[in-house]
Amino acid sequence: MCGRSSLTLTEKQIEERFNATFYSDQLVQYNPLPNYNVAPSHFHPVITQSDPRMIQLYRWGLVPFWAKDPKIGYKMINARKETLLEKPAFREAVKTRRCLIPIDGFYEWKKSGKKKTPYRIVPTNTQVVSLAGLCETWKQPSGETLHTFTIITHEANDKIAPIHNRMPAMLLPEIEEQWLDSQISPVEALKILTPYPDDLIDFYQVSSNVNSVKNNDATLIDQVNESDNTPSEGDQLLLF
Repeated sequence: MCGRSSLTLTEKQIEERFNATFYSDQLVQYNPLPNYNVAPSHFHPVITQSDPRMIQLYRWGLVPFWAKDPKIGYKMINARKETLLEKPAFREAVKTRRCLIPIDGFYEWKKSGKKKTPYRIVPTNTQVVSLAGLCETWKQPSGETLHTFTIITHEANDKIAPIHNRMPAMLLPEIEEQWLDSQISPVEALKILTPYPDDLIDFYQVSSNVNSVKNNDATLIDQVNESDNTPSEGDQLLLF
């Protein structure tokens, strides 16, 4: 599961990295950057298959176009690679609604008995990495549209496996365009999603303050020692 991430770059840095631009009206909505504690239901930048030169704001938690209630999105923050072509919520989206989700790190919790210790996992070869995702547009009863996304996950690489057995599908920069290429079939696109190389990823322990979405400041991405994580409200992971 990937239930928390960060994106601490400026809008300009994101635009330069992806050779794309934000819609001006969404720049006003997407304020402020940076976000040290991106959580489900947050609006986050994505680059879509249908409009790869623009950076748009979609809400984390996919709501299928056929959904009756948008609350279903809270159950669809992740999509397992292994079952994408089987699940009704994802099998159509993987054909033409693939997307890139820029992050500069994500959080995972290592379980030891009843204790959960948070770690921040970061790429070492790039300042920002793309996660492979799927996006959808849902018509609200009011007639307005809601744009949402989900993050694809697969088995963890050897580096991350001691922390968690799953990880988001991180894309090397050279294969981002392939993931968005509409000429590539869903089956071939899924073959692109392989665990990120062990030597291009690292992790370190962070404060349990990241457990609560109410906390969002630069100290969340600071490295801490085991003794620094004293029991607190943060011992329980709060997604929303």
